[in-house]
Amino acid sequence: MKRIVTVQDISCLGKCSLTVALPIISAMGVEACVIPTAVLSTHTAFDGFTFRDLTDDIPEIVSHWVKEKFRFDAVYTGYLGSEKQIDIVAGLFEKLKNENTLIIVDPAMGDMGKLYKGFTPEFAKKMGSLVAKADIAVPNITEAAYMLDKPYIESGYGRDYIVDMLLALAELGAKKAVLTGVSFQKGKIGVMGYDSEKKEFFEYYNDEVDSRYHGTGDVFASCLTGGLMNGLPIEKALQLSADFTAECIALTKKNVGDNAYGVDFELCMPGLIKGLEELK
Repeated sequence: MKRIVTVQDISCLGKCSLTVALPIISAMGVEACVIPTAVLSTHTAFDGFTFRDLTDDIPEIVSHWVKEKFRFDAVYTGYLGSEKQIDIVAGLFEKLKNENTLIIVDPAMGDMGKLYKGFTPEFAKKMGSLVAKADIAVPNITEAAYMLDKPYIESGYGRDYIVDMLLALAELGAKKAVLTGVSFQKGKIGVMGYDSEKKEFFEYYNDEVDSRYHGTGDVFASCLTGGLMNGLPIEKALQLSADFTAECIALTKKNVGDNAYGVDFELCMPGLIKGLEELK
């Protein structure tokens, strides 16, 4: 069985970060080990959430794992709570990876042209240094714009705008850069990526559902990680992830409830497993 470690926060209520990554990756037949960066009472879309910083615990966890000679097939990072954590995680890569370990960085820090609460443009620039170490970087357009100090355009942009972003992410050092939330025509949304080693672009789109939910980026990145660990090439892993995320959004929109909690990904797990088997 493949084993990965994912480094991100635990939001005790609200579907994102570790409470999304752990069940999705596990359901895909991959062992998911965790390093929590913080514990929050809810995710950051709610007001008044509590925040327990676990920065000082991370090096001790890593040291124990190194001593025990645990091996990991991938390291997948998500929400990091401070610039200090970015530095610690950069060192973590070097301590935990071997010649075959895949480094996947989701610079989870903003959306819709704005950074999440508590983050600054300086933090975003620092996150760029972590993306530079990634085999695969998976930002949305907002996150890429802040890291690269480029203008954020919500809609109506051309292909050149996205291509420029992807090439700039590759110039940072990411071997493969993937932008989520890309839309070149009304009613279609998806992903576009660039492989800096092959000098090739790839893309995949779904019908857009007119609803926004917290944590969909975590759903996407977690599914991508699981797909890659199941041996899918990145193009098929992205297709699986985009389809699964779109299904989660569409199903959640049909259900009566509070959109702030996140998507009802649990109900879509059977479709995920079926899709994975079909793409293998």
